[in-house]
Amino acid sequence: MASSTHKLYHVHGCDSRQVLEHYLSDKAEMVFAEDSLIFPIQQLTRTFAGGHIKGDIIVDLSAGPLVHHLYAACEFFEHTIVLKVSDRCILEMKRWLDSRTGAFDWGHATKIHVETEGKSAQLQEKERKVREAAQHVMKCDLEKENMTDPIVLPPADCIISVTLLDFISKDQDDYIRYLRKFSGLLKPGGHLIIIGCLDRTYMMVGKDKFYALTYDEDFVRKALAGEGFVIDDCKVKKRTNVSDLCDYKGVIFIAAHKEK
Repeated sequence: MASSTHKLYHVHGCDSRQVLEHYLSDKAEMVFAEDSLIFPIQQLTRTFAGGHIKGDIIVDLSAGPLVHHLYAACEFFEHTIVLKVSDRCILEMKRWLDSRTGAFDWGHATKIHVETEGKSAQLQEKERKVREAAQHVMKCDLEKENMTDPIVLPPADCIISVTLLDFISKDQDDYIRYLRKFSGLLKPGGHLIIIGCLDRTYMMVGKDKFYALTYDEDFVRKALAGEGFVIDDCKVKKRTNVSDLCDYKGVIFIAAHKEK
């Protein structure tokens, strides 16, 4: 469990723009590009290109005001529903979706994606498609039985979650409890894509240190199996960058489906 000096992402909130600048920007001093941008984009592009993960609705349950992980998905789903625990994240994300002045520039991530797809001429078209697909951005309360109360969401064909479970779970039992809640949003046979960091204990955002759950690949595999998921793909990338901002040892990508 977190020490008293660690903040909790979903309780205390954090500076959403600093998260983007520290871990997802194109600044020269941003050392996480291979792990936070390139690896996820490559894995998502490959996974969705397989053609078996598609449908009407994909629900995004991710930490921070992230956009880059939605590029591949927007081609395969009619609607993208983005759920956030933080008002700050919602404001930051809507600023980009609505093309407002001062929005974070995701151009470098878009470039990585279209180059990965081999469609580098479609840079602006890709951003337009993501903006059109992700117009449903809502706040959620993870502790409620219906986390979007009073709105009841239709069952999703796919859920994608980037590092949210890492930060909201105080222990491994909590991780499984939230995983079960995520599963409840899915149709039978629906797909779940999880991207997380292995063996991490904290993340710095400015001067604030945020708690992160420590777990390994074996734990995630067992947790998914225990909740009725069949793993279709699992990739792990070992950390190569050097930074005191975050102490993870690797990044895990898992695609699974819910047994009917």
